[in-house]
This record gives sequence, structure tokens and C-alpha cells, in this order.
Amino acid sequence: MTLGSNNTATPARSGLNPEQLLSGRASGVLLHLSCLPSAHGIGDMGTAAYEFADQLQAAGQKYWQMLPLNPSNPQSGESPYFSSSAFAGNPLLIDLRQLLQQGLLQGAEIEVPADLPPTQVAFARVRKFKLAMLELAAARFLAAAELQPDFHSFCARESAWLDDFSLFTALQQQQQAASWADWPAPLRQRDPAALEQARQQLAEPIRVQKVLQYFFDCQWTRLKSYCNSLGLVVFGDMPIYVSYESADVWANAELFKLDQNQRPVAVSGVPPDYFSATGQLWNNPVYNWERLQATNYQWWVERMGGLFQRFDIVRIDHFRGLVQYWEVPAGEPTAINGSWQDVPAYEFFDCLKAAYPHFPVVVEDLGIITPDVVEVKDHYQLPGMLILQFAFSDNDDNPYLPDKHPQAALVYLGTHDNTTGRAWYEQADPQTRASLLRFIDANEGDDIDTIVDQLLALTLSSRADIAIVTAQDLLVLGADARINDPAVNTGNWGWRMTQAEFERLPMARLAELTRQYGRVWQANQP
Repeated sequence: MTLGSNNTATPARSGLNPEQLLSGRASGVLLHLSCLPSAHGIGDMGTAAYEFADQLQAAGQKYWQMLPLNPSNPQSGESPYFSSSAFAGNPLLIDLRQLLQQGLLQGAEIEVPADLPPTQVAFARVRKFKLAMLELAAARFLAAAELQPDFHSFCARESAWLDDFSLFTALQQQQQAASWADWPAPLRQRDPAALEQARQQLAEPIRVQKVLQYFFDCQWTRLKSYCNSLGLVVFGDMPIYVSYESADVWANAELFKLDQNQRPVAVSGVPPDYFSATGQLWNNPVYNWERLQATNYQWWVERMGGLFQRFDIVRIDHFRGLVQYWEVPAGEPTAINGSWQDVPAYEFFDCLKAAYPHFPVVVEDLGIITPDVVEVKDHYQLPGMLILQFAFSDNDDNPYLPDKHPQAALVYLGTHDNTTGRAWYEQADPQTRASLLRFIDANEGDDIDTIVDQLLALTLSSRADIAIVTAQDLLVLGADARINDPAVNTGNWGWRMTQAEFERLPMARLAELTRQYGRVWQANQP
């Protein structure tokens, strides 16, 4: 996205009362779109998504929480947190059946490869099959001029990021290089003449990329509008950093700490702590906050606007990095030799709040959080997170214990970064398990379904205003249903429900717990 445009995104009108988005006692379910059952190898914006919205509404839920909807890629292990764009949608989430209904595909063309597994997303095979179908539908769309007036309006409205993203993606395909840092210098450094030549040479694949984003936008707008019509609040997620291999960094290199060859000078991570003697090295390029400050944080304003268009509320991942962040010299093998760097946090958030007076944001404030981070969070009244899996360390001062929960917070049994409640209990050390059993007045011999049900009840009984449970915990699934393990770089993000599991989601039990603990939500309630 090139800065300087005047088409800053504005939050979409959802029909929901903005004052109620984060107010009141309510609950919801965390389930990413890719985890839904589907005939095409990956969950999508099709029938199951609408049925799940109906189930949430019938169970008195307020929130459907998802992970980032941005494109994933094999180089980053398919993580939605390391995307090629902070603005684009993931084409793999497009529902092929809707394109079939529009006449852009034919029935025989969307027959699924027989070897796709029912419980995992086989990303390489899904990508090959599905992108071929999407590109075929895009070509047919581009051949039908009568279908395109809305498409042209979409391209004009989203041009601030769409033009660079579609060119970046087409160049990636043309160059076949592992990194844009290895492109010819004129392209890497965005020489105007070289970019114009590329736009002419790659005009067709650029148009195809824009059509795929249009398909995504149309289907997402339809699904979100349906959720909002039921009174559901759609809850999204924002990674704090962006991937180096992204249109965002390529198009806005001056906003990141890069050298004269557009390679990172410093990268992101977290310092050594109790859990890791070498810290965590994430390797995202870190922001050039002085340059961002000079632009009045325009890129961030537009990024938040895009998120507020897509979601009703947004979770900021690794919030502490927007107050003070750990900067590691590029090329270091670990995060040990990093240093803390300050962010002009109050000026930054004042700027965002000025652009979006209704600022429906919650923050991930887990781990070791220093007083300055707490002060910023409290100053802007941003609700934080509580994880019950962290509570039972046999420490009476543990802030995650239910009797320590503040009201203005979100409570989870576990998130997408944790294992399932069942696996956590089964793998817990004897001291943790004993502490939990004492707290819930249960016995070692109780069956696992009973234990997990008590954990779900404990989550919804919290004083915290918002309680979120995962679909995996509702189904009492084991470790195989974990969607992400931050300690490993491969094998994540692939879990999805079978149709049978989808049909046996215990929404009646969730509704019962929701009523019992005073969390039933009705849209536009006084």
C-alpha cells in the first residue's frame, strides 16, 4: 500500500449498536473459518459458516471469534499471522459453490481430489486444486463485462492496498524467487519505470488477483451481514507485525528498519524468560517508529480502518509490542542479544482514537507484562485476556485464578495457541491437576467429559464480562485438535472439523451454561 492516498477505510455499518460491542456480560466461540467442514478440503464461507452462525445465535452467544483472514503461504507454515498482506483476504476461504451458482464454474469442475483428508487441511493439494478453480472462475468473470460494474467500484475503493498487492503477487509468480529481496534491483527498489513495465507485462495475472480479492470481499460481506442480522458480533484478530515477504513491506520499505538493499536491519522477538533461555526469534521486520510518526501513523490508520471494515471488534496480538518491543539485530541466531525499544504509544493510540472514536479493540496481554504496558492498556480502557490453563500453579496470587478475574476482561479456557482443555488436563503434572481438582471439587477418577464440562462451566462462571470457548473444547477433543503450537514451526493451522463433529457440537449444553451464568445475548437489548 502506498501512503498518501485519501481513501482511508472507514468502519463498516453492521447494524449493531457500537456502544454494545464490548459491553455487557456475554460469551462466544472461537472457531476459524478454515476449521469448518467443507467439501473442498478447507473450511470456507459456504453453508457450514451460515449454519454455525445460526447455532451461535440459537445458543444465546454474542461473539464469533476468528483468526486473521489474510492469505497464508507455505513459506510461513500456512500461518495467518505471517501473511503476504495485512489487507487482503485469503482466496482459499472462498466458497466454490457460490461461484457455481453464479455460473462461473460448472459442477464437474469442482469435484474434489479423492485423497484430501477429512480432518486436516492438506494445504499443498488444496491450494493446487482450489486456486485452479478460482483462476478459471476469474477468467470467466473478466470475459463477462456485464458482471463488472461493482468490481470496478471495488478496485477503486480498495486501490490503496489492492494495486500493490496484486502487482506483488503477480511478480512473485513471475520471478519464482524465494524472496522479493532477490528480485532485480529496479523491481526491488520500486523504480517507477520498472513498475509500469511490470504492470503492462503482467496485466492479466494482476486482474486475476484483483478478481479473487473481489470474490473474497463479496462473500465475506454477505456472511458478515448475515451474522450481524442475527445479532452476532464478528470478532477478528490483528497480528502486531507483518511478514517481510509481504506487499506491505515491499511497498512501504521506509516504514520498517531496512538497509539500502531493502533487507532487515533489525527483527522482532521476545527476550529470554522462564520458558525459553534463548527467547523467541520471530524475524519480522520491526517498524521504523520515527518514520511512522512523521506520517502521522497513516499506514496504521488505514490498517485499522481495513480491520474495522472487516470485523466488528479486533484483538491486537502481542499488545506489549505497541508500548515497548524487543529488537534483535538481523542475522542473530537467537533473541538473546536484543534490546528494548520504546514506542510513542500515547501519541500513536491518540491518533488511532481520533480516526476511530469508537475503538472496539481488545488486547493480548499475556506473559510478563510491565507496568508501562498496563498503564497504556488501562488509559485507553482496552480489555485484556485471561487463560484458565495458566491458573492452577498452586500459587494463591496467580492472576489467572477465577477469583482474581477483573470484570473488564476476556476469559478463555485456552486459545488457538494452547492445546485443548482435554489434552491440557491429561498432560498436566500431578501438582497442577491436584490444584484444579481441589478448585472445581472434582475427583481424579472422574471421566474426562465431566472434567472438561466443569472447565467450561468455570470459564463461563468467571467475573470477566466476556467468556470465549473453543469448538474443540465443546467437542472434548484431544491434542490432535490443537490448531497451533508456538513451539514448533511445522504442522500447525491444519485442524478442521468433520461433518459428524460439526453436527454433534453440544450447543444445547453451551446454551444451558450461558443461561446459568447470566450471559445470554439478545441484539439491541437495553
